[in-house]
Amino acid sequence: MQITCWGVRGSIPAPEPQNMRYGGNTSCVTVEAEDRILIIDAGTGIRPLGRQLLGTDKTIYLVLTHVHSDHVEGFPFFKPLFEEERTIHIVDHHYEDTSWSLLERFDGLHFPLEPAQIPATIHRVRDDGIAYLNDNGFDLSRRPINHPGGAYGYRISLNGQTVVHIPDNEINPPSQAVAPFDDLVSFCAGADVLIHDAQYLREDVPEKSGWGHSILRDVCRLAQAAEVNHLVFFHHDPDRNDETLDAMQAEARERLDEHGIECTAAYEGLTL
Repeated sequence: MQITCWGVRGSIPAPEPQNMRYGGNTSCVTVEAEDRILIIDAGTGIRPLGRQLLGTDKTIYLVLTHVHSDHVEGFPFFKPLFEEERTIHIVDHHYEDTSWSLLERFDGLHFPLEPAQIPATIHRVRDDGIAYLNDNGFDLSRRPINHPGGAYGYRISLNGQTVVHIPDNEINPPSQAVAPFDDLVSFCAGADVLIHDAQYLREDVPEKSGWGHSILRDVCRLAQAAEVNHLVFFHHDPDRNDETLDAMQAEARERLDEHGIECTAAYEGLTL
C-alpha cells in the first residue's frame, strides 16, 4: 500500500511563499495498490494528482469525507475527467438524510461545464459505496466523527498494512461528541499510519472551539492511546507557515518519541 498526500491545507488554499515547503493545496490523499488508486477528497490537491495520472491505466475510485468546499473545490480541474478513454468510479456522499454527488460541481453556474460534457466515463456509485469499494479490493470501513455538518473517518487495510484517515475532527468538541475519545481510540487502534486533523494549537481555543478541528496535543494523546506506529498530522491552518509547522512537528515528536511513535507534519508529496 502506498499513501500519498497531494493537498494538506485546511479551510482554504494558501499558496504563499512562506508555505512552500508544506504546500498550500487543500485536502487530497491517495491510497494506492497495484493497478488501483483510491482518492480521498477532492480539494485543490487533486489537480497535481490528475497530472500524474494522465495516460496511466490505473483504475480510479473517489470518495469524500465530507462536502465542505476545501474537500471538493479541485474536482473540476482533475485532468483524467477529460480523457475520453478513462472510467472514473465516484462514490456519492451520504450523511444522515442528505446525499450529494461531486458531479454537482458541474452545473453550468458554478463551473462552465455540465456533467454531459465530461469526456471521461463516470461510473456514479449512488448507494452502498463502502460495499462497492470493498468489492473492488479496498478493505475499508468508516465512522462518523466530530465535525460541523457531518463527516467520516476512514480505516483502510491493504496487504497487511492499515491507514486511518481523519482529516477533519474535533477530539474534544464543546457539545456532545458523535465520536467520543474511546470510540476514536478503538477505530484507530494499531494502525500503521494515522493521518489526523491537527489544525489548531492551544492558543486558538476557546475562540475556535466548536469549529470541528483538533489541538495538536490532543491528537498526540489519541496516537498514544491507540498505539499507532506513525502519526501524520494534517489539515494545516491557512495562516500556519513553514516555520510554525516545523515547531509543531518538533513539539509532537518530543511528546511521542518516548512512546516509540513516529511523527510527521503532512506535506505535499509525502509518500509512505
